[in-house]
Amino acid sequence: VAGLGNYGLRGTRHSVGMAVLDRLARQLAVAEGWRVDRRCCADVALATAHGLELVLLKPRRFMNLNGLSVASAAEIYNLGPEDIYLVHDDLDKALGKVAIKLGGSARGHNGVQSCISALHSSEMTRLRVGIGRP
Repeated sequence: VAGLGNYGLRGTRHSVGMAVLDRLARQLAVAEGWRVDRRCCADVALATAHGLELVLLKPRRFMNLNGLSVASAAEIYNLGPEDIYLVHDDLDKALGKVAIKLGGSARGHNGVQSCISALHSSEMTRLRVGIGRP
């Protein structure tokens, strides 16, 4: 599960994917388990939920390069695009509204486009979190 955003701009609506992962880590009781993984240039925490092993990932790159971290982590943890969930902001959704999208285009989102390019696939499931138009 990759929370897309700009690592240096945490707390902004554009980095809501990372905030969602922080919340998920707290709910899964692994919030103290974040560690820097230089191999994929990201903060990583491992968790288990409903019998599934999860890799929580917050790239330490700018949004338009998040895909490099996601692709590196996919290789390290032997994951295919169909195993990856991207959590990212969506300007076209009202603040706080969410939607799940399976595959398809990036719809103008640079972080998603970066992931599609780096993974050579658009099969990732996306959790789109509405941030509204500021």
